[in-house]
Amino acid sequence: MKIQIINGPNLNLLGIREPGIYGNSSFDTYLQQLRDLYPDIQINYYQSNVEGELINVMQQVGFTIDGIILNAGAYTHTSVALHDCIRSLTAPVIEVHISNVHQRESFRHHSMISSACKGVICGFGLDSYRLAVEALKGITK
Repeated sequence: MKIQIINGPNLNLLGIREPGIYGNSSFDTYLQQLRDLYPDIQINYYQSNVEGELINVMQQVGFTIDGIILNAGAYTHTSVALHDCIRSLTAPVIEVHISNVHQRESFRHHSMISSACKGVICGFGLDSYRLAVEALKGITK
């Protein structure tokens, strides 16, 4: 099984950025733990602060990979382009958020990409990614 994790803007600052919301761990540290937990799954990782680069990667892998875990960051609430890209892919996409976006500012309560995704997981910290891996394992059985 092959899964692509894609993180959007500012998620390169995990462990530094607002630790009260996002925690103290970097994503690289967490990613190694996730890979150790699922040695039989190839977990690829990509992060960009640029919307078009996120789309490019999804188009490159979205027809050959078993699933995509996407934390689009702030683009979640603004990007019709990401929505359209997700709709065009054959791989299932799970939308993930570290925080519970519904407990945050009202502009974060609406996702432009949720309706294009297979499912949404939010509010479980970095463990949201593990839950998404489990969801993809269940989908691809």
